[in-house]
Amino acid sequence: MISRLGRAAALGAVTVLVVAGCAAGAGLSGSGGPDTLTVALTAKPDNLDFTRTAGAAIPQALLGNVYEGLVRVDDAGAIVPLLASSWTVSPDRTVYEFTLHRDVTFSNGAAFTSDDVKFSIERVQTDWTANSPAAMAVVDRVETPRPDLARVVLTRPSNEWLFAMTGPIGAMFSPTGVTQLASTAIGTGPYTVARWNPGSELQLRANPRYWGRPPAMTTVRLRYFADATAQANALRSGGVDAIFSLGAPQLLGQFTGDPRFTVTEGTTNGEVVLSMNGAVAPFDDIRVRRAVLHAVDRNAVRATAYAGYGELIGSMVPPTDPWFEDLTGAYPFDPDRARALLAEAGTPNPVVRFDVPNLPYASAAAQVVASQLQQVGFRVRIDPVEFPAVWLDRVFTRHDYQMSVMQHVEPHDIATFGNPKYYWGYDNPAVTALLAEADAADDAGYVTRMREVARTITDDAAADWLFLFPLLVVADSDLTGLPRNATGLAMDLTRVRRG
Repeated sequence: MISRLGRAAALGAVTVLVVAGCAAGAGLSGSGGPDTLTVALTAKPDNLDFTRTAGAAIPQALLGNVYEGLVRVDDAGAIVPLLASSWTVSPDRTVYEFTLHRDVTFSNGAAFTSDDVKFSIERVQTDWTANSPAAMAVVDRVETPRPDLARVVLTRPSNEWLFAMTGPIGAMFSPTGVTQLASTAIGTGPYTVARWNPGSELQLRANPRYWGRPPAMTTVRLRYFADATAQANALRSGGVDAIFSLGAPQLLGQFTGDPRFTVTEGTTNGEVVLSMNGAVAPFDDIRVRRAVLHAVDRNAVRATAYAGYGELIGSMVPPTDPWFEDLTGAYPFDPDRARALLAEAGTPNPVVRFDVPNLPYASAAAQVVASQLQQVGFRVRIDPVEFPAVWLDRVFTRHDYQMSVMQHVEPHDIATFGNPKYYWGYDNPAVTALLAEADAADDAGYVTRMREVARTITDDAAADWLFLFPLLVVADSDLTGLPRNATGLAMDLTRVRRG
């Protein structure tokens, strides 16, 4: 992910879901019957090993479906049990005891016990090179007092550690199942990998050894397409039953109003951020940054970039985070106030290079932003940048930019504003301290301090949060169990059923 210094969250991943039944009639999969689901995707995995390969594509397909963790994040953003039936936390908040479900096995037949918890956590600390392994550094040791009890001892209290355990680094592995992770996935989940054709299709099949309720869909086919039009054509022809990452909301018109489909709109973690490099002129002046926030009409940006879909948020917080509050009124659209701030800063006509990645939503948003900034006095030069290679090198890694725009999809990525070395160029020691205090606090203190972080970065105009990507769901009327919101990286298909 772009957040937390991971690279691949920025891969333009659009968390849009369109799901429909066979064009010939509801209740029948276009790919082989009522117990088969075919999903169209664009971001294809290079391999099956998310321990060494960054990006959203592999955990999207495998996390929750093939691999499971001790805990997971539910549709409302809450942490709930999974392989652990329950857990307790010591009064000093450094010791977590997880009671494990019994009779759980991996798909290769190996029993799942506390020894596997110890192995999996320690392996993150020693062998992982992707998907934020640093989040496991806070673990001091893992103890295994009995097969169904794992005790994790932290070096300090950390709320973020437990949340991180809902993502890729929390996946449980067997020592006998990690020799060929790039091509063979051995997990405890409701599905196994039945077939993988790199670049075209990943097929999952119901795991006959699964310890929990078996999934209704016995076969799931993940098919990879080059673009949204190809996906839509496949959906309309009945070749697929679902599309994730449609990336072109203008195509939704062919599905809305059709009685065969039910349309819903949920939320994601995908903040579309107008970044201003606070370490360089003119954005090292808070008045110039605040001028930008008053000059940009975020409703107009959303309408142009994503056909009016999505939510305005006002800070780096989606509504599924417990510290969310509506901060959209902090900087109302006010061109006159923007001009006054620029005059106050002594820069009525600042010159800005706008590095825009060649992603559809970014290009569309940039045109509106540039036009509105120019109306208040900015002189904006749009510089199209090839994504991912050039953008990641120039903007994200070398910080050679003044302004850019990118979608950030990793959960809790507000923490990046506490890192002065991050590409925002934002350095506020008070925010760094608040994040540390929040991580070590009790539940109430955690929410209170994180809310203060959100308010502070908004007051500092650390960035302009243009809008939050939506989760648009168009489903056959008898297809149920689809996620309402995208609260993590996993694409949970285990609850999907027909009828």
